[in-house]
Amino acid sequence: MNILLNGCLGKMGQNVEECINERNDVMINCGVDIASGERIYPVYTSFADVEEMPDAIIDFSNPLVLDDMLAFAIERGIPVVICTTGFNESQVQQIKDASEKIPVFYSGNMSLGINVLIELSKMAAKALSGFDIEIIEKHHHRKLDAPSGTAMMIADAISEVAGDTKYVYDRHAYRKKRDPEEIGIHSIRGGTIVGEHEVLFAGHDEVITISHQAQSRGVFAAGAVNAAVFLKDKPAGMYDMSDLLKA
Repeated sequence: MNILLNGCLGKMGQNVEECINERNDVMINCGVDIASGERIYPVYTSFADVEEMPDAIIDFSNPLVLDDMLAFAIERGIPVVICTTGFNESQVQQIKDASEKIPVFYSGNMSLGINVLIELSKMAAKALSGFDIEIIEKHHHRKLDAPSGTAMMIADAISEVAGDTKYVYDRHAYRKKRDPEEIGIHSIRGGTIVGEHEVLFAGHDEVITISHQAQSRGVFAAGAVNAAVFLKDKPAGMYDMSDLLKA
């Protein structure tokens, strides 16, 4: 498969490139990045300039690039693996609309392990009725969005099985007892932490914790490449890691 790597000059882009170089079933035939730079393949600063025809797009870029990327993908009928986070509600709807025309793999976290954590958290939420739920996420000091897309994935998955819930991001502004339906979501930024997520279920006299640590960005890169291969010959639609885990 020929891959267009969007955000090819960034750290995650370089990790994806390293992952692809270790495989013999995929290759990068071009890249797009708003910053100018050189790689061993052609790099464009705009999708309008791309001459190659990729089999899939892997996107580790910036929400600002979404419009141009989706327009390019839809026009050429190219599947897209979207790994960028920090989209607003309107942009998420754009992604859903695009999936009606092309295959779109969209996940806030491409790690196999974190998606197992999500499934375990759903099981725990079903079994531990009445337990208070808190989510703590930690990332490096360069990360722009907070909470992380992964933390929101975890919270949304728990909400699917836990019934009425509300997300609380900051408790210092008021003094009141914790509401039973709250899911607390807390962000920590510092140093070079790749990514850590912890889900805490606190009950009467007992606490259960489910956690995941990403020790390198390679786990996200490998997941993204596997997702691109998974999309080959798939019909238009929205796909995520749960579909890949079942394949």
